[in-house]
Amino acid sequence: MAESLRKLRYFFSSQEFSDGVRTTLAILVPGLVLGLLGQLMAGVTMSIGALCVSLTDTPGPPVHKRNGGLAAVALTGLMALITGFLQPYPWLLGAVVVAVSFLFTMLLVYGNRAGAVGTAGLLVLVLMLDKPLPPGQVLSHAGLIVAGGFWYLALALLLNQLRPYRVAQQALGDAIRAVAGFLRLKAEFYRTGTNLEADYRRLVAQQVTVSEKQDVVRELLFKTRQLVTESTGTGRRLVLTFVDLVDLYEQITITYYDYADLHRRFEASGVLDAIATEVEALAAELERVGFAIQANHGYTARRNLLAGLDQLKARIDALDEPARSGSTLMLRKILVNLRNLVLRLQDIQAYFDAEAPARAAVGGRELEFGRFVAHQSFDLKQLAGHLTLRSGIFRHSMRMLVACLIGFIITETLPGHHSYWVLMTITYMLKPAFSLTKQRNVQRVLGTLLGGILGAFILWLIPDRLALLLLMVGFMVVSFSFVRINYLVTVTFMTPFILILFSFLGLGYVRVVQERVFDTALGCGIAFAVGYVLFPRWESEQLQDYLKPVLRANLSYLRTLQQVLLGSPVAVLDYKLARKEVYVSSANLGAAFQRMMSEPRGKQHRPTEVHEFVVLNHILSSNVASVTAALLSGDTRPAWPAGGLKTLRQAQQNLHRSLRRLDPQEPELPPAELAAPAPAAAPDAHLTEQLEFLQKVSSDIQKVTESVLK
Repeated sequence: MAESLRKLRYFFSSQEFSDGVRTTLAILVPGLVLGLLGQLMAGVTMSIGALCVSLTDTPGPPVHKRNGGLAAVALTGLMALITGFLQPYPWLLGAVVVAVSFLFTMLLVYGNRAGAVGTAGLLVLVLMLDKPLPPGQVLSHAGLIVAGGFWYLALALLLNQLRPYRVAQQALGDAIRAVAGFLRLKAEFYRTGTNLEADYRRLVAQQVTVSEKQDVVRELLFKTRQLVTESTGTGRRLVLTFVDLVDLYEQITITYYDYADLHRRFEASGVLDAIATEVEALAAELERVGFAIQANHGYTARRNLLAGLDQLKARIDALDEPARSGSTLMLRKILVNLRNLVLRLQDIQAYFDAEAPARAAVGGRELEFGRFVAHQSFDLKQLAGHLTLRSGIFRHSMRMLVACLIGFIITETLPGHHSYWVLMTITYMLKPAFSLTKQRNVQRVLGTLLGGILGAFILWLIPDRLALLLLMVGFMVVSFSFVRINYLVTVTFMTPFILILFSFLGLGYVRVVQERVFDTALGCGIAFAVGYVLFPRWESEQLQDYLKPVLRANLSYLRTLQQVLLGSPVAVLDYKLARKEVYVSSANLGAAFQRMMSEPRGKQHRPTEVHEFVVLNHILSSNVASVTAALLSGDTRPAWPAGGLKTLRQAQQNLHRSLRRLDPQEPELPPAELAAPAPAAAPDAHLTEQLEFLQKVSSDIQKVTESVLK
């Protein structure tokens, strides 16, 4: 019960819920206001314009939202004009549907927001297919579509102007909670009887989520000039807190140990479960911090984490005996790491202290922060470069073209069916990845059936129109709030609100349910068949595109470590950029692996070996980060151990050989740098052990790469 209440609190303070309320308000107001004035159909038309433009309102900087919204307004207005004037010529209209389904899908070349602009234009066209208009009304109809789009855009920008930090707070809080979830999964590695392989699978999946959440925050903070240039106030605290969060996440990821050996040596003592309890407590505290930032309210620590670690230290000390001196060294390392995590958590908690002195200057660092985010260019050469079957976007666009053509022909030849609903289903169901297409199809059919039953039951049971209106508003809020969270919930609640809307328009709900279920099943069937048959490109065929960036990122990480050991100056910014590349490429590989596992078993390629590759690279990057961070912070002496350069060079060569097996065009490894003069201090034995472990893991990666390529 407590867990459910906690999730409800998170949901009602989330950006998704805020977006759902805003979208519902923007769509509902024109229909209600103009309906009260006796112009219900004009209000519905404006609402359609608002709905279409809302598709482009994805998380991102306000200027990107504004530009995407303006492009959507212009495109929807143009498509409303073209569709209206071509209504008397159904097959010419069909040709336009096919052509724009390809062209608008190709806009994905310029990113997801541009793709959403294309979807908005296609949606207007599809919704007007079964709405013939006299030529004299086409212009006014298009004007209402444009007015609805401007209304939504004005409302969204106004709310952002009134609360300029709210979206960033919600995104940052969400990212903090994702890292807390990652830390909570790390606690499972210490639990008695845990399944380490299952733990790694969950950890890789959560790593994908963390990467996605952090990318959203980077886009919001580092591309919003108002936040980056502030030297005081909320904007500064948001930026600094995110920087601290990424450092905390690194501290969590570098905590790799030989967990099998840990359990073999210490599980019987019960100390590992005590460690898991402390890690869980730290994750819970971090999650509460994230919620406080997300909900924009105060925060008070509920537990003295350092006191808990003192108790853990006493338990570890009790395990030490003179005859077993040094046997608890690994446990002591875990304890030190947990103390470091608590200290970094305290840095994040400084967000709530408005009087705290700045720990770093934010203003004037626009160029530095700008290196952490991708910058989208818009030129025709980029689009032309994707006009080949080697491009996944081109393949997806061709599938969209064929699916829309099939859907249009079938609905035009079968009497009594609404082509707009079938084509709208195809537009939303057909995704670039087959695994997502399959998942969306199942959710769409099941959600339509459940929502149809729910909507019919409500309309049969409740005759009062005011009660129905309130229910419809509630269904709209839930449906729009879950678009990015759970598509099944979205469809389940979208269906009854559409049925209630149609009942207000005088249509019988039983007939509407029957038509919607049939048309949905038809559209899903077309999307699924085309996605499976036409130009299929399974994730197993694209694995190398994800394996290579991971190897390059870890190879760059090893070079950074080499520079530090040689005493060469390494800029903190360059180190953090290398770290980000490792995180992003690893998350992309993890997401690709998850998609592959959702595809037909016969289309999967060596899933066991691919999973082993994912885990080994996670272990490698964690250990490289551990050594590098310790050297940069001065916790470890940068003294070359005997043969250290050779060991590190072998690790680099192992990764490079794996990379050359995946891409024969990969340049040769640069020559080894000359070692700095050996310091007088004795070599660090622990550092020697760490470098040898890196060499071993890189050798294992090379072997696994060979297995994956078979």
